[in-house]
Order: sequence, then structure tokens, then C-alpha cells
Amino acid sequence: MTPVTADNITRHELIGLDAKISGTNNKSQKKIKGLIIAETRNTLIISHGKKEKTVAKGETSFIFNLGGTSVEVEGKTLIGRPEDRVKKKPKRDW
Repeated sequence: MTPVTADNITRHELIGLDAKISGTNNKSQKKIKGLIIAETRNTLIISHGKKEKTVAKGETSFIFNLGGTSVEVEGKTLIGRPEDRVKKKPKRDW
């Protein structure tokens, strides 16, 4: 399995990564951070303390900790079923 990097994070499995909310319109979700324990097409479920919080991908931006490197990702780029998203080919910028 390919290691998660800043370049491939949008096409990689997110379960098991540390995540923090960096931007959202929902004020009650601004301080959520923890381990991603599940993922659906439109949401991430984050273990926050002793609770599980469900966060909409499309309305949120996330910071993922990749072993000392922090990567900020717009949630809109993560929308999609996890099994389909990992199969997507990257878009070319030329």
C-alpha cells in the first residue's frame, strides 16, 4: 500500500488518520479533532474524546497530521464513496 502523502491524500484511505477541523460554517464543530474512525460518501466520523462526531465533508476543511507533516484539505475534494475515491486518477493541470 502506498503511504499517505500531501500529494495523494485525496485519493487515499482516511480511516486511521488524525484530523482537525480548520474551517466550517457550523460553530459547534470548530474545535473537533481526533482519529477518523469511519467514512461515508458525504461525512467523516471522528473520535473526539469519548464521543464520536459526524462531520459533513462538503462544508468543512480539514488538517490531517501525516507523521509530523500537516496537510490542509478542502472537504469538497473528499466527497465520494471511499472505495470510489481511491480509484480516481488525479486531474492534470496542463
